[in-house]
Amino acid sequence: MERRSLITAAAGAVALGATTPVAAEAQPLGHSSAAPLCTFNVISDIQGDLGDFAVALRDMRVTAPHSVGLAVAGDITPRGYDFEYAAVRQVLERGPRPREMAWAIGNHEFYVPKYADPQTLSLSTWPNGATEDSLFRSFHRFAERGTVYAETTFGDIPVLTIGTERYMHYHDPRLWDEVWLSEAQLRWLEERLGHWTRRRKPVMVIAHHPLPDTVSGTRNKLYTNDYLQADALLGLLGRHRDVFLFSGHTHWNLALSDWYVRRVVPGTANLDGFSVVNTGAVQTGFTDNGQGGESTVPGVFNQGLQVEVYHDRVVIKARDFAAGAWMKQVSVPLATTM
Repeated sequence: MERRSLITAAAGAVALGATTPVAAEAQPLGHSSAAPLCTFNVISDIQGDLGDFAVALRDMRVTAPHSVGLAVAGDITPRGYDFEYAAVRQVLERGPRPREMAWAIGNHEFYVPKYADPQTLSLSTWPNGATEDSLFRSFHRFAERGTVYAETTFGDIPVLTIGTERYMHYHDPRLWDEVWLSEAQLRWLEERLGHWTRRRKPVMVIAHHPLPDTVSGTRNKLYTNDYLQADALLGLLGRHRDVFLFSGHTHWNLALSDWYVRRVVPGTANLDGFSVVNTGAVQTGFTDNGQGGESTVPGVFNQGLQVEVYHDRVVIKARDFAAGAWMKQVSVPLATTM
């Protein structure tokens, strides 16, 4: 079932403040004379496209043989069945396997209840015997942890994965894929951001859903109400100059100019804002159709990011895995050197 046919507006809009993201100019592609402190990769939205996932893994090994990790910003599977997670694991086992992994949960990890069996879509009988807890257990087993939110490190760079702790249609029949963050998760995020800021480290935050009024697609009506606590999340991230939020879900093309932005959040005393980056997608690309919706990007689509962390800056490169070609890059100065 196409997720776009299932998205519904969240009940009640959140107050986000009258801000406009500041789009960054893409920098000329090139190589620094100094080696980065660490390199890692970010992708999202595999959604069962295991052939393109394997292509991406091979391409990343060529372009970043010393990459310390891979973050996947959700929609690991098409529906969240255990056998679909197992198929992703098999691709990783065939390699080349990244040294470290950071998994975020996406909305497609909750689509089992829409099916009477793996071959039969049956929304009229939702949830078809599937419990909300079983969906989280499947993700936890695959990600090898007991919570949706978690911290790992790529090299010595902190990577925080966040995500919904409820699949909202179980709790409100008017809602489907909206993100619900517990107070515990928000407190944890606040503490970890503060911890790493005090240690003068850039922080990489991996989330499936994009925040409104940030990167490509987030001013489209399809994606303006993804978070039920968007104002709270923006308020936490917006305090920190050297936070980088990587989000997927939209599948919007990295060729677009607002693939990277700085988001300034009123009331945070951080007039420089924080960095927000679109991850592209492994499975199918979309772009603006000029009428408030979106259209499919023609041809083979398989995009992601390579991130290089230096002592004074972070360089983010957009990659077309299918073509084996760089698309663009941006160099973001850090507020404090490491």
